[in-house]
Amino acid sequence: MTAAGQVATTTDLLDYDEVLARFEPVMGMEVHVELHTATKMFCGCPTTFGAEPNTQVCPVCLGLPGSMPVVNASAVESAIRIGLALNCSITPWGRFARKNYFYPDQPKNYQISQYDEPIATDGYLDVVLDDGTTWRVEIERAHMEEDTGKSLHVGGATGRIHGASHSLLDYNRAGVPLVEIVTKTISGAGERAPEVARAYVTALRDLLKALDVSDVRMDQGSMRCDANISLMPIGAKELGTRTETKNVNSLKSVEVAVRYEMRRQGAVLSAGGEVIQETRHFQEADGTTSAGRRKETAEDYRYFPEPDLEPVAPSAEWVEELRGTLPELPWIRRARIQADWGLSDEEMRDLVNSGALDLVIATTEAGAPADAARSWWVAYLSQQANTRGVELAELPITPVQLARVIALVADGTLANKQARQAVDGVLAGEGEPDEVVAKRELAVMRDDSALQAAVDAALAANPDIAEKIRSGKVAAAGKIVGDVMKATRGQADPAQVKDMVIAACS
Repeated sequence: MTAAGQVATTTDLLDYDEVLARFEPVMGMEVHVELHTATKMFCGCPTTFGAEPNTQVCPVCLGLPGSMPVVNASAVESAIRIGLALNCSITPWGRFARKNYFYPDQPKNYQISQYDEPIATDGYLDVVLDDGTTWRVEIERAHMEEDTGKSLHVGGATGRIHGASHSLLDYNRAGVPLVEIVTKTISGAGERAPEVARAYVTALRDLLKALDVSDVRMDQGSMRCDANISLMPIGAKELGTRTETKNVNSLKSVEVAVRYEMRRQGAVLSAGGEVIQETRHFQEADGTTSAGRRKETAEDYRYFPEPDLEPVAPSAEWVEELRGTLPELPWIRRARIQADWGLSDEEMRDLVNSGALDLVIATTEAGAPADAARSWWVAYLSQQANTRGVELAELPITPVQLARVIALVADGTLANKQARQAVDGVLAGEGEPDEVVAKRELAVMRDDSALQAAVDAALAANPDIAEKIRSGKVAAAGKIVGDVMKATRGQADPAQVKDMVIAACS
């Protein structure tokens, strides 16, 4: 009870250290991954993100009477590859089921999913924490299902149904292939529970991206994380009541949501209250969660086998064939690259955290030296991305284009300043690097007679500085070099200009 004699409200928070002194956090992570197949899970409708509402629908994904679903073979293949990469056993025979519930963006009033016979079971994923230690997260299952549509609630202050004047429904997403990956109970993490949650989702995203089964864009909903959190009193043997924070859409937010729920539940329990088993919504603006709906149990969904679909029965030969297609795991690849490039742990961490690693690799594969590629992506281009408010990979310049700019610097065509201007031109949509160099006249001046004339003119205009240079004060040449660079609009090579200035004063 609080001092006022009331049970703590859901907005009260317990100090984090106090939570850890009294309770053991227990987690379970559910991650929904939209597969980037060309068509939906059970019909031939396209899956293009951002299409006009309700333009990618048909009788099957709208659940119209008489329509019959057909399983997308590519989706099954992707699901098996995900299961194998997560060290799971692949189920040799499994049925789809109907998960029955009413929600406006579920046009059939049921979702085709897998219940007691998922495609993959009993796996694990080893994740690396911030201090380099490894934490094994055990995987309960990965199962196939179809996504729901999207509701847009209009007229309210929060964008949610409460307070809205009306809702709009877009069924384009209904039927898009999903794989849901569910962990086993994660316990024993203590104060590092939020960090473990973030590290797991990060590693899972990296793995799925390497498998090329999804674009894993959390901001667009193609990867969505539900975090189940409960607190168990220290020394207790029974798990506490859990909440499920739905659709957390960034890696940092996963950590923030877990920490907030631990503190919120800690306050409720410490005040003598009871945690309600419910879904909760994460508020990106302030890092809080708010109550959603009471959480259903499996019995509430009235699962039963989908009568219109044949069981999925991948042969052992097919599974092994797919195992052979698995790429080098992201963390193994990073360790190899770090050793090859001679990077420190901090330098590698900066590459990964900035989203630059794959871009740097692609730039080196296009012919650029690793040091130059890393410098461009981590420094100048990261600044451009921050200015534009976009991810680094969303900048309108490709690794091949950047490699060409780096090559132009290496062969002396561009100086560093002009190279940045060439990159700016590419970012502005002015064409390929060579086109930008030509249009902006960025190439280093190669006409020695014209350059000598500019040097002579600068020396003639500054006789006192010329005399200092003749008396051995070489540092004074900087002023002359600057004047020449200005006169040539930056197209001269500063090192060459300096040599010519000193030679002229000898």
